[in-house]
Amino acid sequence: MPTTADKLAALEAELAAQRARVEELERKAKPPAPFDPGPYQRYDPTAGMSMPQSAIDAMVAAEPRGFMAGVVGDSRAPTSPSSAGASGAVTKVSTAPGIPGSGWRDAAPLSNPPGIAMVDAICEADAARDRAERMVQEAQTRAALGRK
Repeated sequence: MPTTADKLAALEAELAAQRARVEELERKAKPPAPFDPGPYQRYDPTAGMSMPQSAIDAMVAAEPRGFMAGVVGDSRAPTSPSSAGASGAVTKVSTAPGIPGSGWRDAAPLSNPPGIAMVDAICEADAARDRAERMVQEAQTRAALGRK
């Protein structure tokens, strides 16, 4: 017959096994960590693109000497007033409205575009024709029904 010490040892072993099983089940039941996409990396379709050195050399050889330097020089804005105009002459500038060179101009009066009067006349004639047709149809309907 088992002794009390043997029973106690068996119960402690069973308790340890049950605790291990509970911990395992708790680990499995724990929800996963929320998705973390990390820092945003912009998509660059040209990333990693390259071409062979022989192709680069061929393109450099095809460019006329000084052409790109001229393009870069032409794209720069003028740095001084003398380089802004070819002749260097100053145009007449006036602050009075209506005087040439002032930048002011008389406002154009507001009006309908040309031809709108003709379109209006066509629409009115069409509406009158439609009214006359409806009157004839109404008269024919009343006559067929014997009403006045």
